[in-house]
Parts: sequence; C-alpha cells; structure tokens
Amino acid sequence: MLPRRRWDQDAFGKFAEGFARFMGTARFLGYMTLFVILWIIFNVVGVYGYKWDPYPFILLNLFFSTQASYAAPLILLAQNRQEARDRVSLERDREQAAQSRADMDFLAREIAGLRMSVGDLATRDYVRSELRAELRAILADLEEHQNPTDSDAS
Repeated sequence: MLPRRRWDQDAFGKFAEGFARFMGTARFLGYMTLFVILWIIFNVVGVYGYKWDPYPFILLNLFFSTQASYAAPLILLAQNRQEARDRVSLERDREQAAQSRADMDFLAREIAGLRMSVGDLATRDYVRSELRAELRAILADLEEHQNPTDSDAS
C-alpha cells in the first residue's frame, strides 16, 4: 500500500490563484509569444545544425497541450476559491444589512415614541407665548399701580 501524502489545501490553493493570476497578465502573453518565436526560429534555422522539433512543430504542440491540461484545473480551483470567498463575504454583508435594518427599525420606534411624548409636552413656541402673555399682564398691573387712575384718587 502506498503512503498517502497530505497536501496543504490552502497552500496549494494560493499557488493555483497565483498561477491563474499570472496567466491572465500581458507579461505572461509576452513571455509565451517570445518563447514560441524563439522555438520556431531555432527549429527552422537550427542551433549548431540541430533541429529538435522540425516544421509541424509537434513537440511545441505537445508542450501547449500539456500546459493547457494543467492550467485549466488550476484556473478552476482558483475560481472555486474566489467563489467561496465571495459567498462568505455575501453572507457577512447580509448579516450586517439585517442588523442595520433591525437597528433602523428600533430607532424609528424610539423616535416615534419620543414624538408622541413631545406631543404631550409644551412646545417652545407655546411656552414663549404664555410667558409673553403673563409678562404683559404683569406690566399692565405695574402700570396700574404706578399711574393710579382718577377713580382711585377720589
């Protein structure tokens, strides 16, 4: 029986994400283009007269097939990990939105209760008008005591 090797899933996933991220760059396309051009030039012209992959470039084709067979699963693995992160993030956002909604509902009820309580209290304008009326009455009484009328003098 063969011993089972345990892979660190997170480390391998990070490698897959890095690989997929690099394959999606202009730098990677530039490197691959340069590699293909050099491959074709070396095999058409020959290096020291040695051509390891003549014209239909079957070895180059095999190289690309092998690269694609490894790249596709790595890209899928990276996409699956991103999807899992997005799912967790979306769930966190939903929970936060639900908590915010509950907080807003609570605050709306509190504000409604305060408005009802304030409706029972005297407003600032009402208190001012009452104070002005009382002040006018006091001033009228003072004027009456300071300037006695003719009827009081007789």
